[in-house]
Amino acid sequence: MSGPLPRAHGELLGRATLRAVPEDFVVIEELGFEPEGEGEHAFLYLEKRGLNTAELQQRLADLSGIPLVDISFSGLKDRHALTRQWFSVRLAGRPEPDWSALEVAGEVRVLDLTRHPRKLRRGVHRGNRFELHLRDCDAEPEALAARLQCLREQGVPNYFGEQRFGRGGNTERQARDWAARSGRRVSRGRRGLYLSALRASLFNRLLARRVEAGSWNQLEAGDVGMLHGSRSLFPCPEVDAELARRCASGDLHPGLPLWGRGKVLQSEAQWQRQLAWLEEDLALCRFLEAQGLQLDWRRTRLWPDDFSWQFCDDGGLRLGFSLGPGGYATSVLAELVDYGDRGEISEQA
Repeated sequence: MSGPLPRAHGELLGRATLRAVPEDFVVIEELGFEPEGEGEHAFLYLEKRGLNTAELQQRLADLSGIPLVDISFSGLKDRHALTRQWFSVRLAGRPEPDWSALEVAGEVRVLDLTRHPRKLRRGVHRGNRFELHLRDCDAEPEALAARLQCLREQGVPNYFGEQRFGRGGNTERQARDWAARSGRRVSRGRRGLYLSALRASLFNRLLARRVEAGSWNQLEAGDVGMLHGSRSLFPCPEVDAELARRCASGDLHPGLPLWGRGKVLQSEAQWQRQLAWLEEDLALCRFLEAQGLQLDWRRTRLWPDDFSWQFCDDGGLRLGFSLGPGGYATSVLAELVDYGDRGEISEQA
């Protein structure tokens, strides 16, 4: 579901321009742990501009002579942005390359270099810090301030961003065509891209129904509860006053399935309701199960941490906030203004 999605906080307040230059979209990866300083994996903290994560991974491989499979990162970062993120390179007794050779003015800088016993794994980072500059914003400052305060206090629907579905939804269309042809053989990377897009589409469809019902930020009987800032989850057969209070405060959130096979934690009534919502895509659900994907969960609400904003004299708006792994900055903006993005949308931020 890569098209327009229902909003939780009302109509958009105006128009603005996003990413007129890469420095308008700054992403700083927050690793969440300190590398130990020794081990067979070189850990590099790199700043990139105008490159995507895969391109920088390839440059690391070319310089070090290490296969791509031994060069890891925790999260994808946008091409059309100024981003800082960690990579690990498994050297395993090989000589240390001259990492300064990575540096290209205006493209790549080496910010830190250390060692660690284990490689980086996808999604292990604590989150990302975003610093965004919206230009030519024509919304009324008073209305913007009120909406921003609402987003800070209530969060936004945790939709997968358009990056997950490819430019103009092209990746999702290809994925649906691939599934319709029973998942013919494709490369490992392409298969992962397609499966991710399909699961994200089903999740967005389910979340859209909760947004329309006004229950995206409320626990219902039979839901799965997910603790904020944690991977912990638990079934909620009933919602008492304490659970409702914790949900309202942002301590926990409702969860919806990322489709796959496995133990269903929701009540039978909730599960059947979701199957009804996905009636047009039940064949796709069965396809994902047949592909061996394990049932997982994603929270319905995205709550920006350390949310701040500043109005600029030139009519612009600067935003700063942190999101956990898998959160999209564009999901926050989608509740605020119609942003014309001058950058090619390609990756998760």
